[in-house]
Amino acid sequence: MKNSENKEVEQAAPSMMKAIRQYEFGGPEVLRYEDAPVPELLNGEVRIRVRAIGLNPPDWYLREGYKMLPPEWQPQVPFPVILGTDISGIIESVADDVNNFAVGDEVYSMVRFPSFGPSKAYAEYVTAPASEVAIKPARIDHVQAAAVPMSLLTAWQFMIDQGHDVQNPLQPNRHEPVSLEGKKVLINGAGGGVGHFALQLAKWKGAYVIAVASARHEEFLRDLGADEFIDYTKNAAEDLVTDVDLVIDSVGGPATGRFLRTLKRGGALFPIFPLGFSDAEEAEKLGVRVSATQVRSSGAQLKELGQLLENGTIRVAIDSTYALADAKSAHERASKGNIQGKIVMTVG
Repeated sequence: MKNSENKEVEQAAPSMMKAIRQYEFGGPEVLRYEDAPVPELLNGEVRIRVRAIGLNPPDWYLREGYKMLPPEWQPQVPFPVILGTDISGIIESVADDVNNFAVGDEVYSMVRFPSFGPSKAYAEYVTAPASEVAIKPARIDHVQAAAVPMSLLTAWQFMIDQGHDVQNPLQPNRHEPVSLEGKKVLINGAGGGVGHFALQLAKWKGAYVIAVASARHEEFLRDLGADEFIDYTKNAAEDLVTDVDLVIDSVGGPATGRFLRTLKRGGALFPIFPLGFSDAEEAEKLGVRVSATQVRSSGAQLKELGQLLENGTIRVAIDSTYALADAKSAHERASKGNIQGKIVMTVG
């Protein structure tokens, strides 16, 4: 039954679609809205008609050419390339060897991260390994669902369950989440994509949460459960806070070491973007563990997280929405920073 239905859908599927492609590295102006081939369905995959696409920092890292990476780490990109990972949509076709999804299922996914190529998120259709796909929670719409995968998986894999064994090359040890119940947790960049999910996960697990963001986010973050709020434009959190058990620095980078002095001995600093951290000796002296992981696609974890989204434990904030054809404007919005939640593009 499923196979015959798939064949009917595949015959009706167009051979071309609209997508955002780029042929060189650069600013938002390199993003082109144009025709591209609909990706071919391979064994183990589903093909999804995309309804919404979530934006994430790796999108503009790739668009710019991974300028923050050392030259030896910068991958060779086969142009033209389609950006993006996070999608929500409707399954249009299912490979014959896939039995856990059917045509018409509403799903969401972080598609093939980290990788790049012809079947990625900024398009009307995308193929994805069935193992990276989960049923979309009915409580949320496609825009909200597209805002979830990378940011919530990142927070989950850092804080709750790594769920994979891919070693972070920047550290010798495997990343291990820490217990959160009854702990004092500081979240830097709490208003953004990863930050607002990290706050909610910490509260769900029984932590006392100090949120650090600009003043425009205070009401929003207190509504999500923040116990304290620090406006970083007025005060440096590291000058006000001590005796913290865990810092989630969703900004990360070279300045993340400033949070070491906020932590108690035995505490942990988790920079979401660990490149540039250079205070390993000080961390060891203070008895603080610094650790990061590399987020990986996981349909199983998205299914688990779907329960928290379905029952309202985790809420999704949308900063702004743009049409796929207006990807340039979406990236320009991202470059301005101070994002509350996520930026999403809509399709159709």
